[in-house]
Amino acid sequence: MTALEHELARRHSRHFLGVERSISGRSWISRLEDPRLALAIAQQADLPELLGRVLAARGVKPEEAAAWLDPTLRRLMPHPSRFADMEKGAERLAAAVMAGETIGIIGDYDVDGTCSSAMMAEFLSLAGHPPRVHIPHRVEEGYGPSIQAVEAMAQAGVRVLVTLDCGAMAHEVLEHAAALGLQTVVVDHHQMGMALPPAHAVINPNRPDDGSEQEHLCAAGVAFVLLAAVARRLEEAGFWQARGRARPDLLQWLDLVALATVCDVVPLKGVNRAYVRQGLKVMARRARPGLAALMDVARLKRAPDVHALGFVLGPRINAAGRIGHAMEAFRLLTTRIQSEAQALAAQLESLNRTRQEMETRFLEEAEAQARALLDRHGRGPLVVAGEDWHPGVVGLVAARLKERFALPAVAFAGAVLDGAGKSGGASDDDSGDDVPVLTGSARSVAGVDIGRAVARAVATGVLVKGGGHAMAAGMSCRADGIEAFRTWLAQDLAADIAALPEQPVLKVDAALTAGGATAELVEMLEAAGPYGAGNPQPVIALPAHVVEWADVVGNVHVRCSLRAGDGRRLKAIAFRAVGTPLGEALLERQGRPLHVACRLALDTFNGGRQAQAMIVDAAVVR
Repeated sequence: MTALEHELARRHSRHFLGVERSISGRSWISRLEDPRLALAIAQQADLPELLGRVLAARGVKPEEAAAWLDPTLRRLMPHPSRFADMEKGAERLAAAVMAGETIGIIGDYDVDGTCSSAMMAEFLSLAGHPPRVHIPHRVEEGYGPSIQAVEAMAQAGVRVLVTLDCGAMAHEVLEHAAALGLQTVVVDHHQMGMALPPAHAVINPNRPDDGSEQEHLCAAGVAFVLLAAVARRLEEAGFWQARGRARPDLLQWLDLVALATVCDVVPLKGVNRAYVRQGLKVMARRARPGLAALMDVARLKRAPDVHALGFVLGPRINAAGRIGHAMEAFRLLTTRIQSEAQALAAQLESLNRTRQEMETRFLEEAEAQARALLDRHGRGPLVVAGEDWHPGVVGLVAARLKERFALPAVAFAGAVLDGAGKSGGASDDDSGDDVPVLTGSARSVAGVDIGRAVARAVATGVLVKGGGHAMAAGMSCRADGIEAFRTWLAQDLAADIAALPEQPVLKVDAALTAGGATAELVEMLEAAGPYGAGNPQPVIALPAHVVEWADVVGNVHVRCSLRAGDGRRLKAIAFRAVGTPLGEALLERQGRPLHVACRLALDTFNGGRQAQAMIVDAAVVR
């Protein structure tokens, strides 16, 4: 710990810089619990102490520091044999390729599903056997394989079916597929029960009997390991040489794996860090026409980073599955025709703008409902609904409510079941009446397992259908049962919510002054990336820095200059801060000091290279 941090810790042993309530209503606490571990990392790995603090706060041990800073596939890629059924599935796919059998793919409609489907389809096509690909329409078909889809596959001559990012819970559908003569290889990562679906192979690091310890992988990460196993089997059988084909370089698909890993918000640990680190390098080469075109329409001028994957490219790809058809995204990812890539990218850009407009309108209504619930019932889970809300956007609405109120949130869209029992993924309405069934999506906060709560609600009959994991879930509920579900959920989660902190927390990694924020420091911190889920970007506190000047840029952002006590200055910006308490404080307190919490980034505008603070919070100096 630096001398500055020792003094700060002495004066404010509980709250970082003594900030009990910041301008945005958060309490600041140190992310690092034991400073001695940081010092041990710094000494043993010969690293700056600040970097030691960052690594120690993320659970890195001194002996692991060097490997953490250099994540490689060679060291971190798990062997296929560690996964239950992986070798069995690889053997069946390799046999199908060598025998020329028709292979079918059914993928999910989100980024993970479309990336997995694109990767699998391209590999099989390079092996000389283009597969038949089907990605369901979110509203018309719902999630996962359906009876209609597998029947269409069987009629098309498919004998081996691969489900990607779905299938682990599709017992009835896969039983029907087996009756039609299809052998299914399930590639999934979602939570599942003890009973396995009737498939030839069920590859899922989250199946109860899987011993791979790779439960943090998304479906694309699992599929990449599977393709490596298939490619090896084909090579051992002399397939590539016999057909005059070169074995495909699997690294070409790391751009898709990285995109799926970031957008599915799985923890960036283990091989996921290598996937993303290497995948960003692949994407930067712009060899995939669709992603290059998408970067262009999104005006992404810099080399892609984790933020670009999660907040620029991912939402545009997801827009197809949310309010259009995910096959448009699949075609974007797989096309090699420049003109087609540009047209599809423009289409996804348009869909994303429409999605943003919907989200803004729905969120305004949802926030009003949430505030009314809090006024009426006090602190508890937020359950909101809108008759005209689009089912593809309710997950985003729930996520925004969760971020805004730091509470679990559920949003329902009005979706009436038709005679075939389909609408936005809802299950059959067995009630025998005309009461509509609403499609809902939930997002939760750390410490509240919403997936288990939804499973309990289904088991008790409060919900028609539902499932998910700790942080997110989907469900269906009768329109006349929303209030009952609200009441039930509040009771079920009462103890968990009571244990949550009374106000949101901002975890701070270290304290620094403007003079210490150098380009070299930013590059050093980047070495501990990629940052994302499970490896949060470091938050640095700038104690008592004077806001020399501040103004509005781009109508929604606030930029400013921060001056330390020694006179050193640092450029800073608070994104989308206009109209918020944070933005108003920066604009109103010019010439006065603030404690500022920020993330550091490189500003390369006009060929420059200097550190810049990306402000996330601030607090009045007491």
